[in-house]
Amino acid sequence: MKHLAALIFSCSTVLCNIPTLQAETVTPKAVIANYADLAHVKFKDALTTAQVLQTTINEFIAKPSEATHQAAKQAWIAARAPYSQTEVFRFGNPNVDAWEGGVNAWPLDEGLIDYVQTDIYEHEEGNQFATANLIAGSEAITADLLKSYQEKGGSEANVATGYHAIEFLLWGQDFNTDPKLAGTRSYTDFMPDDACTHQNCERRAQYLKAVTDLLVADLSTMEQDWAPEQANYRKTFLDLAESEALRRILFGMGSLSLGELAGERMNVALLAHSQEDEHSCFSDNTHNDILSNIQGMQNVFEGAYQTADGKTIKGASLAELLAAKDPKLSSELSTHLNASKTAAEAIVQAAQTEPFDQQIAAGNQAGNERVKATIAALRTQTASIEAAAKALGVNNLNPETSTSLQ
Repeated sequence: MKHLAALIFSCSTVLCNIPTLQAETVTPKAVIANYADLAHVKFKDALTTAQVLQTTINEFIAKPSEATHQAAKQAWIAARAPYSQTEVFRFGNPNVDAWEGGVNAWPLDEGLIDYVQTDIYEHEEGNQFATANLIAGSEAITADLLKSYQEKGGSEANVATGYHAIEFLLWGQDFNTDPKLAGTRSYTDFMPDDACTHQNCERRAQYLKAVTDLLVADLSTMEQDWAPEQANYRKTFLDLAESEALRRILFGMGSLSLGELAGERMNVALLAHSQEDEHSCFSDNTHNDILSNIQGMQNVFEGAYQTADGKTIKGASLAELLAAKDPKLSSELSTHLNASKTAAEAIVQAAQTEPFDQQIAAGNQAGNERVKATIAALRTQTASIEAAAKALGVNNLNPETSTSLQ
């Protein structure tokens, strides 16, 4: 994971000597078009890496072993990086919001899906499906079945699809018997016949295949929704009034920055000192999720993105558009985005020996302070996002971006 993070985040596009347009030549229309281009390329990367995950999972199911299991887990981690950078397109774009719950919902009551260690299992109070154990059941495991259990009974903890359902099946519960380890599910949970552990190995493999195939199908849908020259959401977005399109862009940045990342994903987990509230709790990949989210916001502001195969694309940016209105504010927001990234990088660095669930633990003063510093940086950058919106004539951002939400 250390090398993966270094590969993806080694260089801010602002600092990589990428040619930029003169601020006075940048138009809102060009910025909006480039934002749509970035969305398409990012979702395409998310799809491509998920297809690699799909291949490695098929190989694992066909021949379960320590090696094929590890390959599948590494492919999952690799697939998370580009996906997490797409989350900046949430909140402002209704097509992404309507779709996102099926691919990235969390936290989940894992007893819905498979066996759990009951003495440490924490689930949503009153959730009648918290121990449904679909894998131990008799219903045919299909995509339709999994979708029918998504938020079943009105509980958001009933998560049957998406990245985190796959994560649970690959890693299992994180018992923290060794605080440095993530979930320790054995590959033998997928072995045939007498070599099978915890029973139902064939159905467990069927579930893993079905949920992975569904993820790939969902990502393909979103990639097509942003593809050029089609009658899709991208066309709808580009036909919006410029002020509304800019509002959606800035709304997505602000909501992810404060309400979602600083609030739901970090502050809630920190205040509760609970690994149950961390994002990727089975794999202990939460630190990379945080950094990828911040990188995604920086990508949108800079109008640039480093693809999964190492190419850099660059177009008209919010940074340049804002600089034409208020150079000082544009520079300030860039500084604050970099500060958030630096703070998150400290969490990532520490996570090589101390996962995020240990950094938020009660009594871990140094770890708590790293997380608090990142939350504070995100709050500061959100204030600059709000100021940028006003400077660009966008004054009706959703309250989720408000820095008053402490």
